[in-house]
Amino acid sequence: MLRLAVGLGLPALLAIRLGAGGVVEALGAITWPTVVAALALGAVTTLAGAARWCVVARGVGLTLSLRDATADAYRATLLNSLLPAGVLGDVHRAVRHHRPGDGRGARAVVIERVAGQVVVVAAGVAVLVASPALLHSLVGPGLGVVAGALALALAGAGVWIATARRAARIRVALLAALGDVREGLGRVRTAPAVLVLSLVALAGLLSLFVLAARVAGVGAPLGQLLPLVTVALLAMSVPLTVGGWGPREAAAAVAFAAVGLDPGQGLATSVVYGVLALISCLPGAVVLLADAVGRPNARRMPGWAALPWRTCSPSSATVRVRPTPAG
Repeated sequence: MLRLAVGLGLPALLAIRLGAGGVVEALGAITWPTVVAALALGAVTTLAGAARWCVVARGVGLTLSLRDATADAYRATLLNSLLPAGVLGDVHRAVRHHRPGDGRGARAVVIERVAGQVVVVAAGVAVLVASPALLHSLVGPGLGVVAGALALALAGAGVWIATARRAARIRVALLAALGDVREGLGRVRTAPAVLVLSLVALAGLLSLFVLAARVAGVGAPLGQLLPLVTVALLAMSVPLTVGGWGPREAAAAVAFAAVGLDPGQGLATSVVYGVLALISCLPGAVVLLADAVGRPNARRMPGWAALPWRTCSPSSATVRVRPTPAG
């Protein structure tokens, strides 16, 4: 409920405060060439993420083709854009590739996702550190309090995991995860490729944001625009969104105002970006349709095909009762 309130309420409040006229005009400026460009940029970003996933999976000793990874990445991106929290598509991807007794498939998804997010956060933090005025406008004087509270929370969680008896299973899982991180990210054969592919994916996201700004009528030079869209992209990391909406619009409006631009244009840019981002992952709908028609899970995991709810309808199900020794 909190995600819905923030993800949907913030853009609505900003539209009331700044006016929705600019947003409507910007949405009306989306043309077919813009849609094609969004699909092309989405393909670049998705392919880079899929290739990064392949590198990580092969690093931990799994086999994953680029074709399957691209299809799953498109599906996950579409679900992330439509569902609250922005990560449920990746959760589905992790569950889909998990195998009983072998958690490497799920951990590879998590490692790939976190690796890409770390690059986005690092770029956003670098922009904020290089622009103190922008940093102050976005977070204000409470940054130290928030950072201190977060550090204390992480320290407390670390102490509990390291000492509590009930955390033994967590410690075992963390050790296994750290081993996969070392193999998937920390080796010479994987680390450079993951970094380059993450930068390519980030470039695709920033290019889509710049395209949205131009569609919204923002004429600021690229050197001034890139830090602003990077900050807006960083705001999507806040875990209180619905498909990325909410904090992104607020950060874009504040960032534009901090450098003397119209905050309404920042809001319009963010809204257009949200629409173009959804358009860019529409091929994921084709993958979902193929899932529904072809039942790829039954083909990939034959053991699941024998489950009664996958092979018969309730009307044709037969219940068999084994007699007890007493008859």
